Amino acid sequence: MSKDGARKLSFSPERVAMRLAPIRSPGFIGGFAVTAAAIGGAVLLYLAVANISKEISPTQAFFPALILATLYGGWRWGAVCIAAGVAVTWWRWVGMSGDTLTPLRQGALVLYLLAAALTAGAAEALRATIIRLDEANRARAKAEQALTASEARFGAAQAAIGLGVWEWDLATGDIYWSPGFRRNIGIPVQEKASFEGFLSHIDAEDRENVRTVVLEAAQSGGVYEVEYRPARSENAPERWLHSRGEIVTDPDGSRRLIGVNFEVTERRAAVGALRESEARFRALADSAPALMWVSRLGGRREFVNRAYVEFAALDFETALDLDWRDVLHPEDLPRILKEQIAGETSMKPFSLEARYRRSDGEWRWLKSYSQPRYGPGGEFIGFIGIGFDVTEAKQAQMALAQVNVSLTERTEVALAERDAAQAALIQSQKLEAVGQLTGGVAHDFNNLLTVVIGALDIVLKNPEDVRRRDRLLDAAMSAARRGERLTQQLLAFSRRQPLRPEVLHADALITELEPLLRRAIGDAVSLELNLAAEACAARIDASQFEAALLNMAVNARDAAPSGHIVIGTECIDAPPTSDLPDGKYLKVYVRDDGEGMDSETAARVFEPFFTTKPVGKGTGLGLSQVYGFAKQSDGAALIDSVPGQGATVSLLLPVVSDPVDKPETPPAPEAPPVSTSITILLVEDDEDVGELVETMLMELGHRVLRADQVEAALKIAGSDPSIGLVLTDVIMPGGSSGVDLAKALARLRPGLPVMLSSGYTGEELALAEAAPWPLLRKPFTLDGLAVAIAHAIEQPAAIAKAPA
Repeated sequence: MSKDGARKLSFSPERVAMRLAPIRSPGFIGGFAVTAAAIGGAVLLYLAVANISKEISPTQAFFPALILATLYGGWRWGAVCIAAGVAVTWWRWVGMSGDTLTPLRQGALVLYLLAAALTAGAAEALRATIIRLDEANRARAKAEQALTASEARFGAAQAAIGLGVWEWDLATGDIYWSPGFRRNIGIPVQEKASFEGFLSHIDAEDRENVRTVVLEAAQSGGVYEVEYRPARSENAPERWLHSRGEIVTDPDGSRRLIGVNFEVTERRAAVGALRESEARFRALADSAPALMWVSRLGGRREFVNRAYVEFAALDFETALDLDWRDVLHPEDLPRILKEQIAGETSMKPFSLEARYRRSDGEWRWLKSYSQPRYGPGGEFIGFIGIGFDVTEAKQAQMALAQVNVSLTERTEVALAERDAAQAALIQSQKLEAVGQLTGGVAHDFNNLLTVVIGALDIVLKNPEDVRRRDRLLDAAMSAARRGERLTQQLLAFSRRQPLRPEVLHADALITELEPLLRRAIGDAVSLELNLAAEACAARIDASQFEAALLNMAVNARDAAPSGHIVIGTECIDAPPTSDLPDGKYLKVYVRDDGEGMDSETAARVFEPFFTTKPVGKGTGLGLSQVYGFAKQSDGAALIDSVPGQGATVSLLLPVVSDPVDKPETPPAPEAPPVSTSITILLVEDDEDVGELVETMLMELGHRVLRADQVEAALKIAGSDPSIGLVLTDVIMPGGSSGVDLAKALARLRPGLPVMLSSGYTGEELALAEAAPWPLLRKPFTLDGLAVAIAHAIEQPAAIAKAPA
């Protein structure tokens, strides 16, 4: 409202009346003041008029005062005004003139009293009406304010939760869209609401479905629910809305369709992820050779895998209600029932083992493990279990028990055969890849040994030919060095020595690895190298990369045993089919022209233990190692295969701009120190190696004592105080290692220098490297031995700090 309007309203009769009649009755002082002022005004008014006409009655001037006092203070103050009017009239007619009241004046007073009483009553009624009217106005204003605040809060709540509201009057066709409704669908504010307009903002694939659902609800009077996608631009992300509505019938019979919509994009994504997770779980469970199940409270199963269904020879739904008591062996039934009740009651993991009748009627031993499962709130909701067929193991166990009872004298032989069979079974899988290299490695070592043995044989037979001796000894030493490099390469392939990532060119690594690759795939398969990534370098671990490439090559060889294999490299951008970040990637691929595989098989090739090879022919770990290496290197492993057209397995590794790590330049050999003769205890279990090292030590001028076991070395060290150094191999027979010997010597003879030596690279080497004693790696030269001895003698302080 404008200021002029407010000013006009302030001077309106209604506003004046409301101000004259306050909601709350005034106090005595306020009522007295207003009444006195009104009476005073009435007296002045009469005196002013009386000067004009002597015949005017004083009572006539008191009616305005009577009305004013009654409106302001109520009928009591109006009565005071009436009394004041009678008093003033009496004073005027009798007191001033001394006359008596004439009948005419008496009638005038009576008439005044009646008129004044009626006027006071009317004023009181008017006052009450004005007060009620003012209270009603105030209540209405308060209600309007509350309604406005409520609408604001409702609108804020809609905006906060993303709720859109709409209403369609089916009689008039009028449609209302809330701001939230427009915002959810993307309808401009200025667009007029209409049903067709609403449909035009829905994705074309969902439009007809929404139209059908809404119109059917409008005709049938029911409730509808539908989900749809708003129309979007080309690069906008996909969004989903959930809409719900129902028909509302008003008392006058008119019908309205009222509905809401809200976004459910995240919920649908979560549901999709959950379904995908369930599908992966089902695929994994169905691929397992063991029986798997998930049970609810009460014991009924809600999921069983394929092995479970096949064992019971039932369809999936019937297998869910299978009562295993019906197929339990009668001898095992009482025990299993007792153990099962105890396990389920405890709500803790438990295990059962019994005989069950398979679908073909054969009794099979099953060993099951059950784990409790819990709901989102932490409440117990059932068990998840897995069962293994252990019939063969039970039969072997029973056969072994029979052998132990009847043939005690053959117990050790039977146990050795059993252990050997188990070890052979385990090792057969581990050695599959190594077996492919055996022929090539043997060929290389035979070549090297031919050079060494032949050269030494000629030197022994012709020691006087100095020129030829030096040349042949150089050739033998070179062959031995190449043998050392070949050993390191094999150890790197078997991942038995420390690994570290470096910035390297894959083309150079593959070129160096080519002979080993050709040995691995054999002569029946042709190998082609197509290296085109010379400009791309990646941060990779060379040994892990070589192991992954060998796995890929052997896998391709098995897919195409007499075909053609291509190993290649190239620099590419991140393919859209992967989850890799944008950027350049080094692609290393191995392509074969074998039979290929379908999409279902290709999707599982990187799963651990998944293999398409016959039983005993593959571990299912080769491509799994490739996948793990790729992930650890922030890359990816992909497979592209079509049945009948071969397969391509690719490694994608991020390209880095760091400079390529150059091979470390070996330090110049230290000059052998001047030898000081000391007594050295040599602990070596290999007789040939011991003889050679003893000769080398004597060549350096030292006195040598020999021991081939830890216990013997401790006896010698404790009885001969002249020993100035102990040189011990790390790997020793008898269950104690060279590290154990060094620890014992630290307690027996504190301060005695100890030097470890080993050509092994397993777990014992890691212990040796972590120990405080110096480590001399085999093979070593005479000068290297001299330098190592000098350093060991110069650092006796480390021995004092050795752990007990």
